[in-house]
Amino acid sequence: MNTTTAFPQQTLIGALWPEGSLAKPLRLAILALAGTALLTLSAKIQIWPGPVPITMQTFVILTIGMTYGWRLGGATLLLYLAEGAVGLPVFAAGGGIAYFAGPTGGYLVGFVLAAALTGWLAERGWDRQPANTALAMLAGNVAIYLPGLAWLAALKGSEIAIKYGLMPFLMSDLVKLALAAAVMPLAWKAVRRWRNG
Repeated sequence: MNTTTAFPQQTLIGALWPEGSLAKPLRLAILALAGTALLTLSAKIQIWPGPVPITMQTFVILTIGMTYGWRLGGATLLLYLAEGAVGLPVFAAGGGIAYFAGPTGGYLVGFVLAAALTGWLAERGWDRQPANTALAMLAGNVAIYLPGLAWLAALKGSEIAIKYGLMPFLMSDLVKLALAAAVMPLAWKAVRRWRNG
């Protein structure tokens, strides 16, 4: 049985934890807070500590979007940014409103766009097959890079933006994309088996 027809327009979290099993506001709050906790952890885990640290954050952002759908995924990222804006140390190097005016400010905007975009695609079944999942993740990465590079270029110039804001991340983004392309369809297969007993 195809997971797209078995769970039409349903998110992975909707299949794992259906609405109605808990009061809707409480369920959404738990999921959003769990998402921001995971985002904070992923921002602190450096997989390459070079001059421009590479973390697992983009992988988690895109996976949250695909797992939660566009509304809850986007809302979770907005909550995460709000936590950072009030000074909670949720970003890679702390927190505070100054982060939004700094070189990474555009990427923060891109985080919300990426979660919403990948969530929207997931709701249309793009998280069920490896090729579509990879394309959705690629689109999510583009949604992060466009505002990120534009803002960085406005602050530092386009050469610096490309050199430090794009090039160091391309290889790791491809690895994360491949990982997501494997993980999301496998998660749906596991859900199907679980539902079928």
